[in-house]
Amino acid sequence: MLPQLTPTRNDLGRDVTAHLPAADGLRGVYALPAAHGAIWERALPYLQVRDNDGHTIYAYGLGRALVDLTPDADPEVVLPAILLHDTGWSQVPEPEILEAIAPGGGRPDLVLRHEEEGARIAREVLADVGWDAERTERVVAIVDGHDSRREAISLDDALMKDADKLWRLTPHGVDTVMNWFGLTRGEAHRLIASRVHDHLLTDAGRTLALALAAVASIDTTSQRIALA
Repeated sequence: MLPQLTPTRNDLGRDVTAHLPAADGLRGVYALPAAHGAIWERALPYLQVRDNDGHTIYAYGLGRALVDLTPDADPEVVLPAILLHDTGWSQVPEPEILEAIAPGGGRPDLVLRHEEEGARIAREVLADVGWDAERTERVVAIVDGHDSRREAISLDDALMKDADKLWRLTPHGVDTVMNWFGLTRGEAHRLIASRVHDHLLTDAGRTLALALAAVASIDTTSQRIALA
């Protein structure tokens, strides 16, 4: 489901849009620059399984926040890696994809396969858009091992891995996990929390995780539900 993009009413009763600041330069107002948009368009056909398209674009936004909080990061490695990291799931039979990550189960062989295929696809896409060769190799190395490798091989890898995990705590992530496994919102958040907080690699990622978890927690309280 898309977020609400237009208002359903105007309680003030008059137009205030002339007084709004421009988006340029505002912290946390993100959009894909043209170069990243070109990668996204080429990655998109490979992302239309298991809600990976929505997952990827939200992870990209989280990656932008992590990069902004981490001056030593290279955004031209981190962000392309995020856009491309899950393209390899397109090469795994769709009925088997969730078995690879299901609670109480798991298919490590499929996780490795999606990483290997994703690395191949990432190299092809980045060559197609004329990405810097040295950065391409760093992106490919990140994609190939982003789930199976517990430790990060670089700061850029750590940020990519954190953005990937943080998505699960977003409202979109919780909605998606609920439907993957037939869980209530509270159950999904418990599963997500067990797989995110203790596995993050950066201070920035851990901070964002607590903020997102706070929203997810309040969404299931009786007080919030009573407001609906």
